[in-house]
Formats: sequence, structure tokens, C-alpha cells
Amino acid sequence: MKTNKNVAVLLEEMDWLQKVINQVICSYLLQDGHENHWRDIPSPEIHADDNTYHKILNKWQLNQSERLCLALILAPQIKPELLDVFLSKNAMYDRGFTEFGGVTNTSHSGFLPTGQTFCFLITAINPELRPEVFTILNANHILSREQVLIIAPTETQLPVLSSVLSLNERWLQYFMTGTLPSLEHSASFPAKQISTALNWEDLVLENSVMEEVLEISSWLNHGTTLMTAWGLENKIKPGYRALFYGPPGTGKTLTAALLGKMTATAVYRVDLSIIVSKYIGETEKNLSKIFDMAEHKNWILFFDEADALFGKRTATSSSNDRHANQQTVYLLQKTEDFPGVVILASNLKENIDDAFTRRFQSIIHFTMPGPAERLQLWKNAFSGKCELDASIDIENIAEQFELTGEAIINILRYCALTVIQKNETMVSKQQLLEGIRRELKKENRTLTI
Repeated sequence: MKTNKNVAVLLEEMDWLQKVINQVICSYLLQDGHENHWRDIPSPEIHADDNTYHKILNKWQLNQSERLCLALILAPQIKPELLDVFLSKNAMYDRGFTEFGGVTNTSHSGFLPTGQTFCFLITAINPELRPEVFTILNANHILSREQVLIIAPTETQLPVLSSVLSLNERWLQYFMTGTLPSLEHSASFPAKQISTALNWEDLVLENSVMEEVLEISSWLNHGTTLMTAWGLENKIKPGYRALFYGPPGTGKTLTAALLGKMTATAVYRVDLSIIVSKYIGETEKNLSKIFDMAEHKNWILFFDEADALFGKRTATSSSNDRHANQQTVYLLQKTEDFPGVVILASNLKENIDDAFTRRFQSIIHFTMPGPAERLQLWKNAFSGKCELDASIDIENIAEQFELTGEAIINILRYCALTVIQKNETMVSKQQLLEGIRRELKKENRTLTI
């Protein structure tokens, strides 16, 4: 059976890794052949035109040490048995070699490499290269920036290099199949990209509110120039932070999506149901995944119903209160240091901790649309195939019923489904009022004519 080219290339890389590991151990233990050096072992030639792994090596111009790190984290997925040599015992102490690092897991019988494992391979013969190890394992290195290398957090009392090194499952699939799954399909990224087919003219806001929204658009378009060419990086914090607050259905999420669409910026809505954890420390880890992934991507991070994360701190009457407050401080720091755009959405401004609001560049109140805005929303909604009967006084409807844009779209949906069943396109006054009645009922309001 013909071997997949991508897989064949990965197996060649594993053969090279095995030779490197054997030579490093041989040199370190002064075995036969110890005078040789692992850097003299030729790595497989790069053919970037016909396989995904070599394309990445070529694109990122990884040096020999960086390539070794990538091969090491691939090994448990591609050829785990080649790491078994690290399970050897030190005869003097009748235990494993501490310098080999690594861990074993109850659900995995093989050896999982840690930062110490990689450090051993690089520095066993050349201890002066230790700074190179930390450079490669730094969060700013391309392997971490692109979320190829995942470095598991450790407890504070443990050595830094005891962190397990692993390969992001998205990149494993890419190296093997040539297809990089979207972030939404990754458990390591609890957020979903949002978009809209609408345009600015579909967003009906008060003029003052729209002006504040367009300020964020200006930052997205010109922020990099201001920070670099204008030299403002020495005077202001990177990034832009905004709070959208107001009743549900007033356009907060649509505004975020439109900002992304009109500035060609990806918008990711953070899934708070995954982020917030009852276990101490887990929420911070989940948040770190998002901010670390987004830091170098120029994305907009949109926290809907942000009260769950950015809510007011409480009096420290218990350990849970202290932890919640520490979590808020952590989030405050992450938000303030993030170089992209962060938008929080909340129903009430008062629900958000003052420490955050003091650091926002924009605090925008999305109010209930007034009669003039509602009239425009009604006209926008029923401007297509589904039309209102000419006898309907739409200005009176807009004046009489206080509804959000989202509610009006729900009414459009109900009316369209009603008339299409009759093979019609015209909505009668009775059908429109029934749609309004159903929408008001959701808020325990009644229809009065």
C-alpha cells in the first residue's frame, strides 16, 4: 500500500530524531562513539513543494535546535517508542535519570517529554547553550505564537523545565493530512469566530453612539501607524478596550461583527460556559489559552455577557472570595496587556468592576431605539420579498411599540413563515400584530391597541 507523503516525511523526521537522541546519550555517558556530535547528523532534506511539514520548516526558517524541538513533540504522536530510551534507569541510584526529564501518565504508558528533556538534548554536551533552550520555549517564539508547541503550566514550586511539552492537535492533523482545522474545532481554544452578512446601514443606532463605534473602527485601521510611525508606543498602552452595555437585542454583538467585517479583522466571541470553572486556577488557564493565541493575530476578542468574568469584586470573607478577586486581578492584567481589541458586552454598566471601566477607551451605551430608529428598523426588516400591507401605518407601529432591532427581526421571521405557508408574500395587519404580540409576551408585556 502506498504511504501518504506527509506521513512518510514525518517518519523520516522521527528516524533523524532517534539518531540524535542516541548520539546525545552516547556522548553524555561516554559510550563508544561519544566523540561524535549530534549536530553532525544530517537532518532530512527539505522538499517544501510536496508536503506540509517541510512547508512549515521552510516558511518559518527553523534552525536545527528549533527543528529538534518540533520533532520531539511530534514523537509521542508519531513514534512514541523511540522515546522509551529515556525510561532507562541510572544504575547508581536505581531510578530514572533526572536530567532526562519527562513524565509518564496513568493513561499513557510511554514517555512524555518535558522542557528538561529538550534541554538535555541541547545542553548535555554544550551546557553554554542553555539560553537557547529558553529562547525556543519562550511564549514569543513562533512555535508558541502559532500554538504548535503547547507548554503545560506547572505548580509554582516546581522547576520551570518540568512542564510537559506537547503538540497542538490542530497542527498534528495539518502535518498528517495537509488540512489545518479551524480553531472552533479545537478544545484548546474556547471561542468561536462570528461574522455577519449585514452592513453599517443595517445597524440603526443614535448618531452619538455610532460616532463612538466608528472611533474603534479608526483604531483598527490606524492603530498600528499611531503606535509605531507616530511613536505612541512609549506613551500609551497597546490595544484598545471597549465596553458595550445596554438591553439585550440593541445591537452589541452585531456591532462587534460589523467592526470586524469592515476592517477585515477576525472577531472571536469567547465561550464563557467553557472559560469559567469552579476549580481554582482553571479559569485563568482557559483565559490564558485565548489571550496567548490571539496576541499575535490582530483579532477582536468579544466577551458577551461579560459580567460572569468581569464582575465586581466582593469583600474577602472566604477563600472563594479571595480566589474570585485574584481571578479578576489576573484578567485585568491580561486585558490591559493585550495588544489587540477587547470588547466586553453587558446589560448593565454597574455590573462591571470599576477597575476595568477605568481602563476602557470607550464605554458605549446601546439604548433602546427611539421611535425614529424603530421606524428605520421596521423599514429595513420589511424591505425585501416579505412586505407589509399598504394599509399598515408603520409609523404608528414604530411609535406605539417599544421594541429592539432583534425583536423586530424575530417578528419578521414569524410573519415570513406565516405568509409563505399560504404561498403569499404580503403581511396583513393581523399577522403583524400577532407577531408583535408573541414578541411582547416574551417580556411579560401585553399587546394593547
